[in-house]
Amino acid sequence: MPRRSPAWNEVLYCALDLETSGLEPRTDEILSLAMVPIRDGVIRFGERFASLVRPADPAGLSLAGLPAHQLLPQDLAAAPPLAGLLPEVDRRLRAAVPVLHHAPLDLGFLRRAYRRAGLDWPRLAVVDTVVLLRRLDVRHLLLAPHPAPLPLGLAAARAALGLPPYPNHQAPIDALATAELFLALRSRLGAERLRDLI
Repeated sequence: MPRRSPAWNEVLYCALDLETSGLEPRTDEILSLAMVPIRDGVIRFGERFASLVRPADPAGLSLAGLPAHQLLPQDLAAAPPLAGLLPEVDRRLRAAVPVLHHAPLDLGFLRRAYRRAGLDWPRLAVVDTVVLLRRLDVRHLLLAPHPAPLPLGLAAARAALGLPPYPNHQAPIDALATAELFLALRSRLGAERLRDLI
């Protein structure tokens, strides 16, 4: 008999955000990361894990992401290297269901980091808030004629759902923003079980 999917609020989630030097996981680097737990349907921002990351090659660091995150190489000089942070990232990933906004991008960076560190990538059930936004769009199509599609950018999606604005491209704040967006989407979709969210 197949195992019953747990109720959505019986699951530990972890909203995850990365700031990177660019958008290409094969060549760009993680510069900052944050993980914010969601337990019993409540965001636990005080239990977050967040750190700047010292790049492997500061001299060759792409500055493509600089206008967004404004992290300069000198800001990262005293930060720990990614390899030193991965054990804690891995522990949290294995203990919770990750929640990301546009999961393929951040997961691509993390998979590469795991490969470079010689770590096994965990099997993950992932909640992607972009996927949930698209599901809500489908619901709107069924309930109203010609609804405008929901925006998919994090800040714009939050605004469309009536959530407050936050500064963009700071990993702890974006992880919090993703956690709040997840809870708002879960409510609007009426998702009762984990299977309804992945």
